[in-house]
Amino acid sequence: MSQQPWTIESIRDALGNPALAQRFLGEINRAPAHQLLAVFAKWQGIAQRTLDAVQRGREAAAIEAAGGEIPGEWHDVTDRVLEEAARIRARGAA
Repeated sequence: MSQQPWTIESIRDALGNPALAQRFLGEINRAPAHQLLAVFAKWQGIAQRTLDAVQRGREAAAIEAAGGEIPGEWHDVTDRVLEEAARIRARGAA
């Protein structure tokens, strides 16, 4: 969030996922009075990191759309994922 103070509503909205927002509301509503600030701070951090990740994703998408290379170090884990999927299928789970 820019300059606006965090509120229960702004945290809920920033989470962006209804299930996650519901989890937050449940925790904040059930927290004893002496734990309210800690629960609020925990979820404020989660909400801020969510907003930051969304912003980084938008910036990366804009760079890629403009034909640029997305900054950062990227690791191709395709082979590892395919191997794990094969192991799971071999056990009959998929």
